[in-house]
Amino acid sequence: MTNLPELFNLQGRVAVVTGGAGLLGEQFCQTLAEAGANIVVLDVNEPAAHALVGKLSQMGAKAMAIPTDITSPDSVQDMVEKTLKAFNRLDILVNSAALDPKFDPKNRGMQTTSGAFEDFPLEAWKQALDVNLTGTFLCCQAAVQPMLSQGAGVIINVASIYGLVGPDQRLYERDDSPLRVFKPVYYSVTKAGILGLTRYLATYYAGKNIRVNTLTPGGVYNNHDEIFSNAYAARAVLGRMAYKDEMNGAILFLASDASAYMTGANLVVDGGWTAW
Repeated sequence: MTNLPELFNLQGRVAVVTGGAGLLGEQFCQTLAEAGANIVVLDVNEPAAHALVGKLSQMGAKAMAIPTDITSPDSVQDMVEKTLKAFNRLDILVNSAALDPKFDPKNRGMQTTSGAFEDFPLEAWKQALDVNLTGTFLCCQAAVQPMLSQGAGVIINVASIYGLVGPDQRLYERDDSPLRVFKPVYYSVTKAGILGLTRYLATYYAGKNIRVNTLTPGGVYNNHDEIFSNAYAARAVLGRMAYKDEMNGAILFLASDASAYMTGANLVVDGGWTAW
């Protein structure tokens, strides 16, 4: 009979989390660390990454932060080499880093462009492709090399419900704002691309004991204003936004042997948003 706790045990495994100091990335790092994994935190916010390493160390986990430009092949390869030097292996890659325009109160007041498709800047489009898609591609390409040598590995790419369905732009309307803002085109396109990359890699590495899956979260509450929260809740079957810790079970499931017979799949945790 299967020992259920052992299925979720990550003792001795090494997990690299891009965007590791972000709202969900931090949760992913803490969850994998609690399951026994050693953690490598990648984030553009270097002070936040080092602060998280301090928290993880207090939990008893082995952790390190590595400054990495995920759009640079050399920087990504250097990160993998530093990971191997510190831990001698790389078992899990979580691609959580992405450019994602935020609409919580802290960021709403900083918006200076609408994000409208008709005049969306080409440079902003290219930058988003570089981070959201090319960055994920480069991290997968580099991390899979030690996984092949080890004979096993797990890659988890983080997408979004907006990679499955178009954004409901009504959520971002405000009567009291002179600037009508939109969830920009690059977000849906790059997140849909993540799903394609996952399926490609899963089938490409058939027979290599490397599993590649996608986690697709719904909207996660981050002190959003009441107008946004209520509008979002009206579209979710469960009637609310997700709490930031409600992806933890999914990330542990995908990272661990509990999902050993799962690859090329998309685990949707969206409160029923895409079920209507």
